[in-house]
Amino acid sequence: MSTVPEVTTGDNGVQIDLISAARMDGLASMEKIRLILDGVRDGNIVILEEGLSPDEESKLIEVTMTEISPDEFNGIEIESYPQSKGGQGFLGRLMGKEETKKLTVIGPANQIQTLHKDENLISALVSRK
Repeated sequence: MSTVPEVTTGDNGVQIDLISAARMDGLASMEKIRLILDGVRDGNIVILEEGLSPDEESKLIEVTMTEISPDEFNGIEIESYPQSKGGQGFLGRLMGKEETKKLTVIGPANQIQTLHKDENLISALVSRK
């Protein structure tokens, strides 16, 4: 199995892990959360092609809160924006199914700051440690 694609900007730079929807589809909820948190704890910015379900996102926050430690891990910053609802089928809208496909950016709370967010753009400032 291949590793997660990554972008690195030098020894003191910021690593970005871009995780495809196909990679996440084969994982159970806790495996997804572990993959994300392990990357963020290493100081990486994690970008998910397809976001987590509302339950998975809640569990991610819950697990993160149990792992916060003042000297080692300050928590996460998470921002998402949904894809247009126009892509959701008529039956899905009629049944009230929530569309979970969304780009999600997750990073260490002490390194990522959201500057702007709207329905089409997330602009973030990422600092080195």
